Amino acid sequence: MADFRLDRPKAEDRSLFRRRPRTGASADRAGQVSEGIARFLGTPRFIFYLTVFCIVWLSWNVWGPETMRFDSAANGFTALTLMLSLQASYAAPLILLAQNRQDDRDRVSAEQDRQRAERSLADTEYLAREVAALRQAINETATRDFVRSELRALLEELRDEDDEPGDMRRPSGRR
Repeated sequence: MADFRLDRPKAEDRSLFRRRPRTGASADRAGQVSEGIARFLGTPRFIFYLTVFCIVWLSWNVWGPETMRFDSAANGFTALTLMLSLQASYAAPLILLAQNRQDDRDRVSAEQDRQRAERSLADTEYLAREVAALRQAINETATRDFVRSELRALLEELRDEDDEPGDMRRPSGRR
């Protein structure tokens, strides 16, 4: 299971048997094998192979040499029916096992998505609070025009004080 990752798409492998690197005995190896079989059973390639197999089987037992036929048409191709029943009886549990494993992966992925969404929501709420705090701080800071008007008012106040007669406080540079 070391080479299986949810964040990467399944590689396109055209070979019938996949060669995987040996990573030692894995407790989950049976699940991996069953998934591989279930994936193959759901492909058009499998349907094609099964169709060819049935056609060859039926053709051989209908038109082949009579001494070499092994499944008689008179008996309703009993051996073929048993073979297909056996294949179906093995395919169904393997497919169910693969679906259960996929459900587990989906559950883990959904939990990770939920956690990611919670973190995103928390980050968004934090940023919204920070933006609101910055707006409030900007509203409380003195603007350039406000500082200029205050300085003008102070300058006029100082000039008014200087213009008053009888005021003995004069700057040392003006006499």
